[in-house]
Amino acid sequence: DLEDKTQDYLSHKELLEIVQRKIEEAKGDNVSIESLISMEEQLKSALSVIRARKTELLMELVKNLQDKEKLLKEKNKVLASEVGKLKKILETGDERAVMSPENSSGHSPPETLPLLK
Repeated sequence: DLEDKTQDYLSHKELLEIVQRKIEEAKGDNVSIESLISMEEQLKSALSVIRARKTELLMELVKNLQDKEKLLKEKNKVLASEVGKLKKILETGDERAVMSPENSSGHSPPETLPLLK
């Protein structure tokens, strides 16, 4: 798992500090080839983990956008259907049907309680 891999590595800040120290040491020729190779391998591993995480995040983003697109397409179909129904009603000239509450919400109007009987 990606999280297990990331726990084995130093933080990016720590790696950068180590690299900076090693570079400064190299100026005085106090650094060994083995330590430079080790540092290179750590940087390659860290870069690999970073790229894997970036890919994971981008895949999650793509999936979320695809889900959102699906919902918007469904909503668009519903709206297109309602527009079609309204066009038919307007073509027939039945303006009362357009103004009735049944066409605006798709449900019949709520019944009121007979309070004054």
